[in-house]
Amino acid sequence: MRLGTGTRMDDFAIRIACFVICFSGFFLTCAVRTAAAELTLGPSARNKNRGKGSMWWGIAKAGEPNNLSPTQPGVLYMDASVHATLRRKQRRLARENTGLLEAIARGANLAINECQYQFKNQRWNCSTKNFSKGKNLFGKIVEKGCPETAFIYAITSAAVTHSIARACSEGSIETCYCEKHYRRPQVFTNGNAGAVVNVRDFEWGGCSDNIGFGVGISREFVDTGERGKSLREKMNLHNNEAGRLHVQSQMRQECKCHGMSGSCTMKTCWMRLSTFRAIGDLLKDRYDGATHVTGHNSATLKSNKHHANRLPKNSQSNSIMTNSLHTKRENKRKHKYGFQLKPYNSELKPPGMEDLVYYEMSPGFCDRNPGLGIQGTYGRQCNDTSEGVDNCAIMCCGRGYKTQEIVVTERCNCIFHWCCEVRCEKCKTKKKIHTCV
Repeated sequence: MRLGTGTRMDDFAIRIACFVICFSGFFLTCAVRTAAAELTLGPSARNKNRGKGSMWWGIAKAGEPNNLSPTQPGVLYMDASVHATLRRKQRRLARENTGLLEAIARGANLAINECQYQFKNQRWNCSTKNFSKGKNLFGKIVEKGCPETAFIYAITSAAVTHSIARACSEGSIETCYCEKHYRRPQVFTNGNAGAVVNVRDFEWGGCSDNIGFGVGISREFVDTGERGKSLREKMNLHNNEAGRLHVQSQMRQECKCHGMSGSCTMKTCWMRLSTFRAIGDLLKDRYDGATHVTGHNSATLKSNKHHANRLPKNSQSNSIMTNSLHTKRENKRKHKYGFQLKPYNSELKPPGMEDLVYYEMSPGFCDRNPGLGIQGTYGRQCNDTSEGVDNCAIMCCGRGYKTQEIVVTERCNCIFHWCCEVRCEKCKTKKKIHTCV
């Protein structure tokens, strides 16, 4: 018996309806399971890896085997394992700005060296280790929101800013040059018709370090992935920005005299970055006075005005940070930095823009803790006569220390001989070395 056309169409419609109902039930089941899993894990588990380590730190091993190796001057080949540690936006910045990746790699190494210098005499000495991913560079200590993590984020952000700004003035990055902002005549007067007595006129010239480009690219590259929604992300963004502000605030004016017989009738001046050691010293001071903040009153954190983390108007550091790369996107990003962290102790004032912040207490650094990558102080050298933190009683955590006497050969009695050689004798001296047990 043959079925009619209408019967076949009805049968087809029924099959389609069954198909839709089955898949609707499947998707509904998946959604319910996903929601249940999120409720079970909680917000802290969902955001476990967000903001708790910067994968890009892996490029600090630039030039080492199986990481980054130079193929030609100013260009770095990125190994697949390191390439995977960068986010899409970071890879795009590296492609669009030839030479940028090399500058960031130099900045990352600069940060490591400075961090280890600043903490060389303390229980935590900013040790690094072999790693497969960038976030493991400093160990899992960065997964805690403690003062040490605050310093790591601030020093790496500052070093990247410093390195990029210097690379621009050196011509190492093809898409940026010397800072043009200062290249205009300027004469200082006392407001009257004549110039101030005994004050030389000068004009901007030379080649200023491009701090505007350095700050803009640092925000784009370093802050990628930090959305500023959780307390940890707010902490990271605040400390990253604090590091950049310290680089800006340390810009110094340098001048060169022009005139007959060195009369200095005219001076050409430019802005120059301070040494990174000076910036590291400032950040170490901020670490010593870091502010303990809290995540309570999250509604208050979100409702603060966006200008809370901006520089004062008409300040020199504010004027030098203007840059075409950054100003075009400034209005779109204000909410990302538009928060004011609340101090844990309500009687204290909120942290300033250049302060470092943390929300967890530091772990103990006396004993070895493989879980956090803490090596402990066993075998560390100490100074038994020091009154600082490198004192043996402090460094060894009261466990005691052993003393060894060694013979050291050093250069001594050096004499300059014309021309041009320095001749020294070799002297042997005995030294005592104290080691924690």
